[in-house]
Amino acid sequence: MRKIWVVGGAAFGMFAAFLALLVLGVYTAAWKLGTPGSGAVGLAEGAVPAQYQPLVQKWGNLCPALNPAVLAAQLYTESNWDPKAVSPADARGIAQFIPSTWAVYGFDADGDGKADIWDPGDAIPSAARYDCALSGDVKGVSGDLTDNMLAAYNAGPYRVINAGGVPSISETQGYVKEIRTLAKSFARPVGRVAPPSQQAAAAIYFAQEKLGTPYLWGGEGGKEDNGRFDCSGLTKAAYASVGIELPRVANDQWNAGPHPNRDQLLPGDLVFFAHDLKDPRSIHHVGLYVGGGYMINAPYTGAVIRFDKIDLPDYIGATRVTADGAKALPRTNGA
Repeated sequence: MRKIWVVGGAAFGMFAAFLALLVLGVYTAAWKLGTPGSGAVGLAEGAVPAQYQPLVQKWGNLCPALNPAVLAAQLYTESNWDPKAVSPADARGIAQFIPSTWAVYGFDADGDGKADIWDPGDAIPSAARYDCALSGDVKGVSGDLTDNMLAAYNAGPYRVINAGGVPSISETQGYVKEIRTLAKSFARPVGRVAPPSQQAAAAIYFAQEKLGTPYLWGGEGGKEDNGRFDCSGLTKAAYASVGIELPRVANDQWNAGPHPNRDQLLPGDLVFFAHDLKDPRSIHHVGLYVGGGYMINAPYTGAVIRFDKIDLPDYIGATRVTADGAKALPRTNGA
């Protein structure tokens, strides 16, 4: 059972005031931090389901235009790591290959004697192979090679070559931006993650105003909910109050930005809890970090929104929300 830290009466008000000062102090310090350094691209801990991480790390380095974080962002966008996914256009598997494309680029990467579109051991390497083939097609085009590769994936290499770069097609430009933005969520931070936006402080203020509100499963704070929230409903509403739209479900909010380490958390970060610490798909709870090891938390039915400690056995990690990161997220589960 989750250990709960309860604050009541006058102590509650004093604690809230203390955290308000803590948030202000941490934010003041945060704006003085440097930006992340550069280096080889690895995968953030817990960002990719453990059974796929070695494949993504290995095959994401197949060619200069590709890296593991970009490959992870593509797979997440295409299938959300579902090896049985099928699209209305008959794109299949974790990498969402159309059978005709698979016939050209799919191969038996795991050496079991069969090139299987449904087997991630074949499909993930084949996706990297396809990306790298496209990067070869557009290698002589001006502009960023990775951007041009992704544009070719979406619109075809001819359109990229003909346009002399990413073509002026809104869908293609959006796809390139989304993948490059989402890749920041999958990349292992080098140095410190960039400080939170000032919007994060306003999101905390929104959540603090809801302290003491009864929890409601599925609650999003509307009139029909009598102003009540569940965990992800609260974090969604807090960021919506400053113009950042998060998905509705906790595990869909996980990739809304880069993942700071535990010792780099700052107020406004989302903190997540999972059944399996090696699989972000098992995330079941989210809170809003306020500093000092505490979050504003809408815990469960029968409780109220309150401050709780984040250092629990099911803590999987945190996300530093960015506006672009939230906008790039696929909208699933009706969010």
